[in-house]
Order: sequence, then structure tokens, then C-alpha cells
Amino acid sequence: MGSKMKKKTTLIYALIPLLFLIGSLFYAIQIAHIDVHIPILVSAFFAAGVAIFGLNYTWGEIEEGVIETIKMALGAIIILMIIGMVVGTWIQSGVVPTMIFYGLKILSPGIFLPATLIICAIVSVATGSSWTTAATVGIALIGVGEGLGIPRNVVAGAIISGAYMGDKLSPLSDTTNLAPAMAGTDLFTHIKHMMYTTIPSFIISIILFGFLGAKYTGAALNTEMIDKILNSLNGNFNINLLLLLVPVIVIGAVIMKVPAIPGLFGGAVLGGIAAIIFQGASLGSVFSTLHYGYAGESGLAMVDNLLNRGGLDSMMWTVSLIICAMILGGIMEKTQMLEILAMKILSVAHTTGNLILVTILTPIFVNAVAGDQYLAIVVPGRMFKGAYEQKGLHPKNLSRSLEDAGTLTSPLIPWNTCGAYMIATLGLAPWTYVPYCFLNLINPIIAIIYGYTGFTIEKIDKEKVKAEA
Repeated sequence: MGSKMKKKTTLIYALIPLLFLIGSLFYAIQIAHIDVHIPILVSAFFAAGVAIFGLNYTWGEIEEGVIETIKMALGAIIILMIIGMVVGTWIQSGVVPTMIFYGLKILSPGIFLPATLIICAIVSVATGSSWTTAATVGIALIGVGEGLGIPRNVVAGAIISGAYMGDKLSPLSDTTNLAPAMAGTDLFTHIKHMMYTTIPSFIISIILFGFLGAKYTGAALNTEMIDKILNSLNGNFNINLLLLLVPVIVIGAVIMKVPAIPGLFGGAVLGGIAAIIFQGASLGSVFSTLHYGYAGESGLAMVDNLLNRGGLDSMMWTVSLIICAMILGGIMEKTQMLEILAMKILSVAHTTGNLILVTILTPIFVNAVAGDQYLAIVVPGRMFKGAYEQKGLHPKNLSRSLEDAGTLTSPLIPWNTCGAYMIATLGLAPWTYVPYCFLNLINPIIAIIYGYTGFTIEKIDKEKVKAEA
């Protein structure tokens, strides 16, 4: 009662918060060199102010949108917290040290980067989770890479490329199920159609990582340092191949469709049990590791820097960043600011090539503004579905484009939930790893080329599209 009639959201109202956000992030990153949490949160309340005083929304309506959007991210937040616990107990138990130990013995610098890409792709396809892949084999491969003298950012690029390639093609992945649902096609039609852009991107990435890995062959192999790392690991942990059963069981549980949250929590519990059995840890120390992470003194700084990590607390920085991003995304989604921005972009899509182009650019834009890959798939999916129908394009073209951009570019943006997660899990500095995420960068480009050449762009009768949607 007594509420004012809402004004229609126009482009100027949508652009004002966006420009404020861009200015805030530029100041935070380039000038003040501070974390982006507060600038994003301030931008969120600035957007709320524009909506209340400019568009006549009530705070209750805005809060409802924020809560609904945060609900979308709660699953990811819970997984993130549990993975912090997994990392801690898998280090304390010797699982990660064992992976690093045998990795250093088997892998050589010349084949390491292509092997990392392939290993992460296989694990991610099997589990349907780029996050789980990065938090398990990814962490171990970071350690092996550093032992071989390969920079962390380069190794991270191979890990992220492989993890997201597998996630994108896995029928167990949430985004792989979400994209066809938004576009109006079925899961396996969607996955099959993605092969045309993903496989060439994967092959090019293997070649590029092969050339890059050749740089570290021979001269880069510091056998003295590797021997020090091996001796330190062997002296501080009971290295045992039986410990590898822990990740095998967890990956097997995911393949058997055990839900991610209980499956990962089970992995943390198994890590704690293994720490008691193989490393002689007390129950109290396991609980401490679950909360605060592993803390040990091996006598070698490189090993300590690698292994002193994990725990529930270690993920709170990332969790708070996700919540800040979700608050901003929820406000802009509820007040139709994201919608109007997407519609303006769509207005230039007069040809099939232009439509594919804006479908690739819009999820990237939403990933940067809203900070969440789910919104980057849902919002453009809702907005562009009608345009694909009007042009007689099969909805699988839309679902593929949503993943080519929405899924693959999400880890490249530091304040995005996926980017923040990869930075926290793999111990990276923002932006530094991005040039080495070859597959994530190449795939959207291939998708755009296909759009303009018409290669693999399948058309269908408009009546058929309506019937299948």
C-alpha cells in the first residue's frame, strides 16, 4: 500500500551501476591494490539505490531478489567449504604428498603440461566437476610442476583447461545440464554438438602445452631440488600407494552418482581416517586440520609453502567474495538491469554470425558483472531462446554457445565464483594464470568462427523448434 508505480528499466539505469562497478574495480585492482569484496558490495548497494530512488523498487523486493540469487550459489558455497576440509585432511593423511612423490618420480618436464591437461580432463569428465578436479589431482599436479621447475601459473593453466574441458562435456556436470534446459534441447544432443568446438580447442591446447613444456626439458629439471623435495616428503610422511585409494573411492562415488556434497564430505572423513592410520595423527589434530588446515614444518620451505594449507577457514575469503558477487548479481537481475543490457546487445544480431557472437559475448559480460557462471547461462539462455527460434536455428546451437562462453570464461575472472575458487584452491594471483588457460581462451574464438562460416550451425524448421522446445 502506498508504493509508487515502478518505472521501466532503461539502458541508462542499467549502465549507471555497471559503470560504477567498473570504476570501483579499477580503483581497487589498479590503484589501491586491495581485495575486490568491498568495491563489489558498495556497487551492489549503489545499484540498489538506483533501483529504489530511480525505478521505485522497494527494499523488500530487492532483498527478495538477492536472497533468491544467493540460494543459487549456496550449493557451490557448501562444496567450497567442504573442499577446504578435503584439502586439509588429504595433506595430513599423506594422500597429496604421495601423489606429489610419485608424480615427481614418473613425470618429466617435457610431457608434464600435456599430461596435466589430459589427466584433468579425464578426471573432470568422470566426476562432472572442475572444482573437484582442481582440489584433488590439481593440487598434487601443482606440487609436481613446481618440483620440475615449471611456474605455478603455467601448470594452473593446464589444470584449468583440462578441468573445464571435462566439466563441459560431462553428463554429470550441473552447467552441462543447465545449458540445454535453458535453450530447449536435450542433454546428449547438447554434449554431442559441443564436441565440434571443444575437441579442436583441446587438440590445439595439447599442441601449445607441448611446445611450452619443451621449454622446460633438460635445463629446467633441477634434480637436486627434486631430491630435496622427495627426501622431505619421505621424511615427514608415510608415503604409501594405498593412500591413493582415498581419491579413487571419492571419484568412484561421484561416478556412481553419489551427490557431490556428501561425496566430498566423505572424502574429507576418509582423509581424516587415513591420517590416523597411516600418519599416526590424533583425532583432535584431524578436527583441527578440518577447521584450520594442515600446519607442519618439514624443514624445506618449498614443501611447507605447498602443504601448509586447506581447512574450512581457508575458504572463507572466497565464500565472502561469492556472497558479495551474488548480492550484486541478485539486485541487477531482480531490477531487470541485466535483462535490458542483454536485450540491447541482442538488437545488433541481424545475422546468424552476429547472433552467435552476441551469445558468446553476453555470458562473458554476465560472468564479469554478476560474478556467477549459472547466471551467465540462465540470463542469456532466457533472453536469446526466442531469437534462435525466429531464425530457425536448432536450440543446440544456443546451448553450445552458452557453455562455450559462460562455462569456459568463468574461471578467468578473479571475482567470479569460479575464478575466485581456482585462485584460492591452486594458490594463484589474479590474472597471472589467464594467458595459459589455452582451451578456455580458444574455444569461444572457434565458436565465433563457426557462427560466421556456418560450420556445424544446424538449422531447423520453426514449427519443429516450437514442438521440441
